[in-house]
Amino acid sequence: MDAEERRRFAALAKAVADDRDQQAFSILFDYFAPRLKAWLMRRKMTSGEAEELVQEIMIVLWHKAYLYDATRSSLSTWLFRIARNRRIDLQRRADARLFDETDPALQPPADIGAEDIIVNDDRDAKIRAAVGQLPQEQRDMLRAAFFLGQSHAEIAESTGLPLGTVKSRIRLAFGKLRKVLEQELG
Repeated sequence: MDAEERRRFAALAKAVADDRDQQAFSILFDYFAPRLKAWLMRRKMTSGEAEELVQEIMIVLWHKAYLYDATRSSLSTWLFRIARNRRIDLQRRADARLFDETDPALQPPADIGAEDIIVNDDRDAKIRAAVGQLPQEQRDMLRAAFFLGQSHAEIAESTGLPLGTVKSRIRLAFGKLRKVLEQELG
């Protein structure tokens, strides 16, 4: 593309920006659309995907031609940069939709054997007994935080206690539970 052609395209883009000149837009569309489509297809897009993206790029030209600055780049560079960025965004969205079916988080839980059920029940009973040994105010804080899902600030607001007191009671409860459970569970 020579300097004269660059100036011509810049003038056409200015006409689109200033006057919504449909004829200027048509000239730009006819020139750039096939080139953008070919460029996108060389980057492994299907013909349909490339055409759709070219439509988006040309809509950007129609609605945002005022953002083009001829002193910073040629119109061609500006449009191909938009095409590149849109193609990357499209690829990222496609990648985000893919998931690994073998991901352990997506697998059903393994069956629990009878021995595991007994061990878990025994462990749960020991935890309940250890929680039962805590002072009532610490039990209340643990219950609110872990069974009701309240944040420390919400607990402080609902009990009228300072936030630091709530945090201290929960921390003390954990310390006591840790000692008791280390002795009980080994």
